Amino acid sequence: MFDVMEIEWLNAAYQILAFLFLMWLLKRYAFGPIMDMMEKREKHVADQIKSAEKNRDEAEQYLKEQREAIQTARQEAKEIVENAKKMSDQQAKDIVENARNESDRLKENAKAEINTEKEQAINALREQVSTLSVLVASKVIEKELDEKEQEKLIQDTLKEVGGDL
Repeated sequence: MFDVMEIEWLNAAYQILAFLFLMWLLKRYAFGPIMDMMEKREKHVADQIKSAEKNRDEAEQYLKEQREAIQTARQEAKEIVENAKKMSDQQAKDIVENARNESDRLKENAKAEINTEKEQAINALREQVSTLSVLVASKVIEKELDEKEQEKLIQDTLKEVGGDL
């Protein structure tokens, strides 16, 4: 086994001192910069994670805003289409109503014109009848004839007047 007496204490102390010196050197020149580098790397990774989370949150917020904007645009488009339909329906009704009014107006004008022409025709006919009556009366007065001659005179006058019409 191991005997404690066989140890060379001076050599062990020298090895312990060398080990401690080596540890101090490693701590100062190797572990220190490595630890600093590790801390910087850890900080850099943490910053990148925070930045990524922030960017993700901003992206989610932007996506939410875009979805709301799209929804608003869809609603506005729907309202525009509905308003356009209502306006076109109203315009169609107005056009039909105007056409009916114009038709009624033209019909009334035609009726009035027909009545005017009818009155003119009646007046012209009355004038001709009165002229014929005067003509027949004057001829009857000119001649006092018996019934046969008077009948013949009326027939002749009617034939004359019939030719003028």
